Amino acid sequence: MQNVLADRDLLESLEGEVEANLTRHIAAAPEWQPHDYVPWDDGRNFAFLGGTDWDPAQSELSEVTKTALTVSVLIADNLPAYHRELGKYLRTGQWWRWVGRWTAEENRHEILIRNYLMVTRAVDPIALERMRMAHMTAGFRRPPMHLLDVLAAAAFEEAAAAVRHRSTARLADNVIVATIADRLAADDELQTVFFANLIAAALDLAPDQTVRAIADRIADFHVPTVELADGRTSDEVLAEAGIYDPAREPELVFTPLLERWNIFTRTDFGEAGEAARAELAHLKP
Repeated sequence: MQNVLADRDLLESLEGEVEANLTRHIAAAPEWQPHDYVPWDDGRNFAFLGGTDWDPAQSELSEVTKTALTVSVLIADNLPAYHRELGKYLRTGQWWRWVGRWTAEENRHEILIRNYLMVTRAVDPIALERMRMAHMTAGFRRPPMHLLDVLAAAAFEEAAAAVRHRSTARLADNVIVATIADRLAADDELQTVFFANLIAAALDLAPDQTVRAIADRIADFHVPTVELADGRTSDEVLAEAGIYDPAREPELVFTPLLERWNIFTRTDFGEAGEAARAELAHLKP
């Protein structure tokens, strides 16, 4: 039977992997500037400063694209809650450096999308602000987790975000929106690699314990949802639009990572690990 490692032991044992992967991540991530993607010449004042307030006719985007960008900016706006939840577990050494880097990258996404939406008058700014206030007031809170659960959940969440942004880019009716969505997806994919590499290292260190966390997080997985101004939820709207459908999570989110971790070919699982792997059998390609 394999020893079960406490979170503090895992934090210490994996810190070298965190440092190496943070160095790799920074080297692999191209430097880009959010202001470069915003068509500033399209901007003008609202009535408060003597200009013209928003009117639906000013938006040139489809309803699908507007919804996708609204969901993305509201999720990114809730960054303080995600930062807090991640920081509860990783506030030490190289782990904390990664939390800072990840937070800065996610904040850049929010800056870019919000600037684009306001400058181009793509959505109702008042409705968006009201949704932001409601979404952030509700906040985000995870149930208590162990370290390996946090890492596995983060890997799946970033993979799901990449799927959502790639789909937005593919379906967008605007070249700039497609470019923005592809840029965000590239960040999501690099962040997925970071968390996936830590899970890979944890599998070598504590295989049964890690695959148990993977199975539990898949069983409990759900993407962040936003209540829209019309009362609908973002998950049903994005599924209808073909941007992100939870029914395709096994194919697009879970199985690629399970294959990356060699879950179905590893030979180092004990009894507990085999039990967890059996729960994942329906995801085997």
